[in-house]
Amino acid sequence: MTSVLITSDSHGLTKELNEITKRHSVDLYIHCGDSELDFDAAELSAFYKVGGNCDFDSLYPDQEVFDLDELRFFVTHGHLHQVKGSLTNLSYAAEEYKANVVCFGHTHIAGAEKIGAQLFINPGSIRMPRNRVEKTYAILSWENTNQVLVDFYTLKGRKVEDMTYRTSL
Repeated sequence: MTSVLITSDSHGLTKELNEITKRHSVDLYIHCGDSELDFDAAELSAFYKVGGNCDFDSLYPDQEVFDLDELRFFVTHGHLHQVKGSLTNLSYAAEEYKANVVCFGHTHIAGAEKIGAQLFINPGSIRMPRNRVEKTYAILSWENTNQVLVDFYTLKGRKVEDMTYRTSL
């Protein structure tokens, strides 16, 4: 089974990022911005990472696009796509790259939803969550695109049972 850990909006946390990467052995780690760390920070060395509105290191890209197995990922923070209003601009940007998994942050609101052929994943925030008390990150896993699973975890590594999302791509 292939799995990807997705986090965002850690806003300066370092020990917690290290704990999360040690806790989970996955195929890929993604940070969707607002780490507030230098691009080359050791705590982010395992991550594909993008810059957010609170990241000032010019080495951060605005977005990353890559393939893993049969899925194409589009990763961005979301502030440049006005995600606090709707996902429309983000969807159009991901569509330009034919991405079917869209990872973003910025709102600090954890959630996953499929719109059309795109799966949108916002892992929430491991520092300052909104709309829930749990500080969260997500793990996307799949054996094939007929069964894709998004699980959310608390900062302490406990699975958030009422947030599991299943779909196909």
